[in-house]
Amino acid sequence: MNDRPCVFIHTNHRQIVGAIVAEYSFRRNSRHADAFDVRIISTEDYPFLKAREGQTYLREGRQVRWEYENLQSFTPLRFMPPELMGYQGRALVVDPDVFAVGECWELLTRDLGDAAIGARKRTGNKGRLGCWASSVMVLDCARLTHWKCEENFDELFDGRRDYMDWICLRLEPEGSIQLIGDRWNDFDRLTPETRLIHNTHRATQPWKTGLPRDFNFASKRVDIRRPATWIRPFVRLKRAFGPAVYLPHPDPAQERFFFGLLKECVEQNLITEEMLRHEIAQEHVRPDAFEVLDRTETLAAQ
Repeated sequence: MNDRPCVFIHTNHRQIVGAIVAEYSFRRNSRHADAFDVRIISTEDYPFLKAREGQTYLREGRQVRWEYENLQSFTPLRFMPPELMGYQGRALVVDPDVFAVGECWELLTRDLGDAAIGARKRTGNKGRLGCWASSVMVLDCARLTHWKCEENFDELFDGRRDYMDWICLRLEPEGSIQLIGDRWNDFDRLTPETRLIHNTHRATQPWKTGLPRDFNFASKRVDIRRPATWIRPFVRLKRAFGPAVYLPHPDPAQERFFFGLLKECVEQNLITEEMLRHEIAQEHVRPDAFEVLDRTETLAAQ
């Protein structure tokens, strides 16, 4: 068993370009790139995810339909790395829309004390309800032997586990999660302090601008005991009649950063022009990607 720390990027075929760019960013922007591994794990390699297509699972107390082709069907794989590491060593797991702006070694080797997980809190109402952002987690795999991804995924479908409790880490023992700074999972914010930028707002991901929107916003319940939820039907109505395409990212610097990384990936043949044209044809990447690459300036060296 390889005991080197490993960065795991979980994805599906819809986000594979982002995942490859993310992998490159972790290697490019670390002075310790020879001391850790980076591995992409994809839904197509885990048949148990596709086997549940069309079945209903428990999410926020309701039964909803599992869609393997959903843009974010990779999220259960956040819980796979400890198994892949043989429940030993250190892992960092990130979404395919998380990119290393700076050095990740500090996070990958962070002293977690008695905790098993390092993560930041979600923002807004979810954060106030105790939801952790599992989109970026540093893991002490030896302390996570209860993470059995396929078994835990199956529990969603027989009502023994709620997806939101799982994904928000609310099922973890008290005291087992250590709070990390927001700079390690910066939600659509790029500052001099940012180390990992997360293009978490799906509708404005920079490589998708102009494409037909291929995801549905989660339908959230109204809880009469929580006034903050009363506006949800109006929010759903607004989204239903809003733009049906991906919008430009509100921060041009984040678009420049992503396409600067993508440009280097193409130059180094990590993403071939043929692959990029295929992803454009599949409407996984914006149709003007090559034009954007042509006008993108080279990123500064780290």
